[in-house]
Amino acid sequence: MIPYFRPDNLEDALSVLSEHSLTLLSGGTDFFPARVGKPITDNVLDLSGIEQLRKIQQTADGFLLGALTTWTDIVEAQLPPAFDGLKQAAKTIGGVQTQNAGTLCGNICNASPAADSVPNLLALEAQVQLQSVRETRMLPLEEFILGNRKTVKKEDELISGIFIPQPAKKARGNFEKLGTRAYLVISIVMVGVVAELNKRDEVLNLKIAVGACSPVAQRLRLLEQDAVGQKLKSIEIIPAHFESLEPIDDIRATADYRKRVVPELLLRAIKGVI
Repeated sequence: MIPYFRPDNLEDALSVLSEHSLTLLSGGTDFFPARVGKPITDNVLDLSGIEQLRKIQQTADGFLLGALTTWTDIVEAQLPPAFDGLKQAAKTIGGVQTQNAGTLCGNICNASPAADSVPNLLALEAQVQLQSVRETRMLPLEEFILGNRKTVKKEDELISGIFIPQPAKKARGNFEKLGTRAYLVISIVMVGVVAELNKRDEVLNLKIAVGACSPVAQRLRLLEQDAVGQKLKSIEIIPAHFESLEPIDDIRATADYRKRVVPELLLRAIKGVI
């Protein structure tokens, strides 16, 4: 067994992954804190040396965010206004050191219900690109994350990137996060939104997702449908819009508190798009 392998190209990474059961490591901002004071027994495939995976590439169809794209890369990249929510989330992820090392793909692979990237990526209709020596496949982020710490990634696969379809030119994003403080905190509730308006400031298209209120962040499709044709400031939130959420009691907040604050956070996220 290979205890630690750090290839400098994707082909070698996929080859060794096809032959061994390995823990994938990119930024390590979740991996190392979880093992403080414990011996590291994992057999590790460290992807950090594969430069081709750290890129943001624009194509005719959209944007490909390489697997090693960091939060800082997102903040500093020239991206359309639809990405504004993702940029805002990137600025709240830990401190600068975490933002410099942590990656978006690591965040979704970790599959925490409180992963701050996920509501924004859902609102951007992100797709996950998975590669192995056998195949390359693409699937919606909604299908990739199955639950708390669970994904559909197979043992011989790694995420090589996240694809964002080309957003409408006038689409704008926003992000609202509720925590015990503004930074360096795990979210109690967060909302990612991407809205496209017409010349009369009426909603043409709305994508909105809530995180930390269910095992997997959820799109609120009824709210999206009801918002079409309305002005952002006129949108009303009703219980039916978020009845599918399943918040839990934990150290950060009770389920009841989360349910109570969701409507206000939704309104802030929607109205903040302008």
